[in-house]
Amino acid sequence: MRHNQFMQVRLLLWLAAGSAATTNTWAQLMMQSGPHGPRIHGTDLAVLEAGDTRKDLPCSLQPDKAYLGFDMRFHSGFDVQVPLKELAGNENMLTMLFRVTPDGQPESAKYFVHRIRVPQIEEEAKGDTYLEGGFDLGEGKYKVDWLMRDRAERVCAHSWDVEASLPAKDKQMALVVPANAVEQMHGDQFQPEPAVQREPGEGLHVKIVMNFAPQRTTASALKPTDLAALVAILRTLSRDPRIARFTLVAFNMNDQKVFHRQELVERIDFPALGKSMNQVAVGTVNLKHMVEKHSSTTFLTKLIGDECGPSTRADAVVFAGPKAMLDQNVPSDEVKALELAYPVFYMNYILNPQATPWRDAIGVAVKQMKGVEYTITRPRDLWFSISEMVGRIVKFRNGKTVAAVSSQ
Repeated sequence: MRHNQFMQVRLLLWLAAGSAATTNTWAQLMMQSGPHGPRIHGTDLAVLEAGDTRKDLPCSLQPDKAYLGFDMRFHSGFDVQVPLKELAGNENMLTMLFRVTPDGQPESAKYFVHRIRVPQIEEEAKGDTYLEGGFDLGEGKYKVDWLMRDRAERVCAHSWDVEASLPAKDKQMALVVPANAVEQMHGDQFQPEPAVQREPGEGLHVKIVMNFAPQRTTASALKPTDLAALVAILRTLSRDPRIARFTLVAFNMNDQKVFHRQELVERIDFPALGKSMNQVAVGTVNLKHMVEKHSSTTFLTKLIGDECGPSTRADAVVFAGPKAMLDQNVPSDEVKALELAYPVFYMNYILNPQATPWRDAIGVAVKQMKGVEYTITRPRDLWFSISEMVGRIVKFRNGKTVAAVSSQ
């Protein structure tokens, strides 16, 4: 088979796998349990219970270690490789079934199923096809029992252990998935955020000005991992019980455009944000921006002036996003002219800070506003920076209150 034919078959397999569930990146669905547990074919259950490695259907499986994402969830999964010649012939169906069991809690086991329609493949097909799967975990130890079978009832089976654990210094971090719990991995970044029990009294009002742009200025679109991290920053902020109201300003530095705004809301509307992002034209170039010299600086200067101007009544303004490396910084006199009655912060998301160690245009402006910049490289950076930042905001507002009472 020619290379382009092989790639076409591989692509068809991916499309077939992805069509099973539009809301899940990996298309695995958690099986619902009845009074006697989930309904599973007797022979499949026997394979899972045996826990033996089988390769009636030749395949190679590589399990993933659990890792903590910016969404404060432990993720784990696996990669599967199957020779194309094993799937040759008329249309086939692969059924992937696996069970994740918390250590010592067999009654809490969760089952997942994934059915993959395989298109017709030529008998002389060369190469392999690749499948993957995933699930979310709380802290703890788990046993994974996995199988995949085709229509001919050939089975590939594996079992392995996985552990999710925070370092001792990070134990105070609040994770989304409870300990010894298993959940389905969600691919929808913009699903609604559950309600948060806010602290009594008048909570904080925080304005978030977020740059939804790629880390590389030459990229035309956000990578899924970067998008997940930026949305996670928003979600972590939205979960802080000390914040009662939010103003969200979403912009794209590359496009020089504010594309979404939410004013004084009690809960950030993530589905609305996702809808706005889907409507943004990706990879297009504005000719006006190409002709106008320093157009990016002009845009950022106006944005800072609009969002940090005298009409802002927030308790703090938080800039967030990847570095904005412009050919010219915002004029210092423009920044110094702002009369700020609140603190300013910058949550700079960058996975490799050593690659670009100098401040970007937003960081320079925030420094001129006597603000504080946090570098977000790992999930722990996100958690601890938000904890410290909100503490600073509370302290600043309390200080203003005391000063106002003293003056009276």
